[in-house]
Formats: sequence, C-alpha cells, structure tokens
Amino acid sequence: MGKTYVSFDLETTGLREEKDYIIEIGAVKVKDGKVIERFAKFLKPPVPISNNITNLTGITNSMVKNAEPTKEVIKEFITFCDDYFLLGHNIQFDYKFMKTYAMRYGYSFEKEGIDTLKIARKVHKNLESKSLGCLCSYYNIINTAAHRAYHDALATAKLYHMLAHDFEESAPSLFVPTPLCYKPKKIQKITKKQLVYLKELLEYHSLTEKEDLESLTRSEASKMIDKIILNYGYIR
Repeated sequence: MGKTYVSFDLETTGLREEKDYIIEIGAVKVKDGKVIERFAKFLKPPVPISNNITNLTGITNSMVKNAEPTKEVIKEFITFCDDYFLLGHNIQFDYKFMKTYAMRYGYSFEKEGIDTLKIARKVHKNLESKSLGCLCSYYNIINTAAHRAYHDALATAKLYHMLAHDFEESAPSLFVPTPLCYKPKKIQKITKKQLVYLKELLEYHSLTEKEDLESLTRSEASKMIDKIILNYGYIR
C-alpha cells in the first residue's frame, strides 16, 4: 500500500469549479502510515455562503470573514502537498477546484492520486451507497464532523487504510496512484475599469479588503462591486 500521501478534502459553495468557490481546505499528510502534519484553512468567497451550504457544512459567513488572502492559502496548500501523491473520496471533484485555483494564481498543480470512491465501487458492489459517510459506518470509522474538510480528509485516510488492508493483495492495481487530469478553462481576469472602480468604492466607503484585487476574475470583481453597492451604496 502507498503509505505516504496527502489526503485532502474541500468544502465549496457549489458543484461547479468554474463558477463556485472553495470555502475550506482540509488535509492530512501521512508518511509511512502515520499522520505527520495537518492543514485546515478557511477561504473567503467573493459571494455570501448560502443557507443550504451552511446547513450542510456548518460553515458560516462569519467563520470565513477573517480568512487569510486566498492566494496565500492556495500557495501554502500546494507547498504542503510537496511531491506527495493525493488521496480523496471522489478526488476528481476536489482536484478540479484546486487546479482551477492554482491556475488562477499562476501555480502548477500536476499531481497523481488515488480515489477511495473508485476503489469502493470495485470492491463493495453490493453496498447500496459508496458515500464517505456510509463507508465510514460500514468500517466503524468515527467522523466527528462530517462535511468539514479536515475531518473528511482524516476519515478518507482511515478508509483508505481499511480498504487496503482488505483488498490490496487481491486487487493491487486499485491502490496505485494515477495521473489526475483536468485542464481549466482560461480565466477572464478583472478589467482595468473594474479594478479602478473597485478601489474607488473601497476607498470611498473606508473599507479594507485582504484579497489581491488584481487576481480576481471579471465575474468575481462584478460580484464584489455589486455586494459593496448593495451594502454601502454608490459613490456620490
């Protein structure tokens, strides 16, 4: 079994990596079968977190309000991953979001990975559900905070260990990391006109913004401008 890896999970505002946003990254770094390092960070999206997402994850707008700048969190996580292969449950979903964010900030994130969902679909065909929660119940894995990134990442690592214990000998190919492939669409950067107006809005209303404004997309800039106008009004 690959005993050295990074198990990670994301919480997001939705399912579309091109239109939705990461609000939490959680990960555990495992070396020789033991957890040696942990990662847990919030990210502040440019749009409010919906009640549906809060009800699912427990993450509120106030919890992400003072998050570190997104670019710094993404860089820190990529550094955290180092040259380890990735582990995840339905890993392609999380990888697409991370690859999209990495490209936005000019970082490389070419990785190999193992998907515990893919393994479970092969070896537990009779189980009605292969969700992380159901598989944790099957293996008596206690996840104290399901749908929170760090706890789901830790639960996935434990699940992987159980699956490998039971099935690696009979199905070794399922436990070999394979390249993770995704090419995000080209991102439309914030326009000069948007950048100027956004800075003027922030200055006029005496607001501070942690994010690197120049790294925003056109869509994010538009949403941020609308949010400021809605809450504080136009420049008069």
